[in-house]
Amino acid sequence: MGNLVSKDKSKAHKLKTSDMLPKDKAVYDLKIQRDKLKQYQKKIQVVLDREVEVAKHHLRAGDHGRALLALKKKKYQEHLLLQTDNQLLTLEQLTGQIEYALVEQDIIKGLQHGNAILKQIHTETSLETVQKLMDDTADAIAYQAEIDELISGTMSPEDEDEIMAQLDELEAEELAEKAAKLPTVPQDTLPTSNQDLEEDLPDVPIEEPQPQETPVSAKPRKTKTKAKKAMEEPLPA
Repeated sequence: MGNLVSKDKSKAHKLKTSDMLPKDKAVYDLKIQRDKLKQYQKKIQVVLDREVEVAKHHLRAGDHGRALLALKKKKYQEHLLLQTDNQLLTLEQLTGQIEYALVEQDIIKGLQHGNAILKQIHTETSLETVQKLMDDTADAIAYQAEIDELISGTMSPEDEDEIMAQLDELEAEELAEKAAKLPTVPQDTLPTSNQDLEEDLPDVPIEEPQPQETPVSAKPRKTKTKAKKAMEEPLPA
């Protein structure tokens, strides 16, 4: 089962790399080598740790020869680790330089394409074409100025006076229409001083009012009854 899975992965890898351009495939292969070196470094580190434990074990057992051999193996693995570090640095530098060169190549291609388009535009709009366009524009402006001069020159002073009279007539009509829309102003004059206000007020009577006489029939009646009067008289002794 594991072999089938590995075969499927290898086939997918071959199909993936076959579709790449040669330059992209070169960068891809360098990154694969870089990843393999990193995995190899991890294995070396595991061996280094194991050799240290082996040396400690033999020292506890009193076997100095095997302990020394383990430390020698450890030293050899350290040399291998240093070599892989240098190789890894070289691969990373080479990968970076290739990727940057590919970016520069794309930039150069873009500049070349843009330069070709610019040349094509310059060909379509040459100096002669621009100069001819400017001359045609100047001729059209001069022709329009001549037409305006001819039209203005055909009018006589009488025509000018008639036009001004029509303008004055239109302005008068506009003023009349605006005046018709305004509200009417009252015609009555308002008083302008205190004397005018006093003349409009009614006269004040000067004579003092006389009191009116009370009629005889209006005299007040006696309010005491005969019985009440008898009770008020003193008793005989």
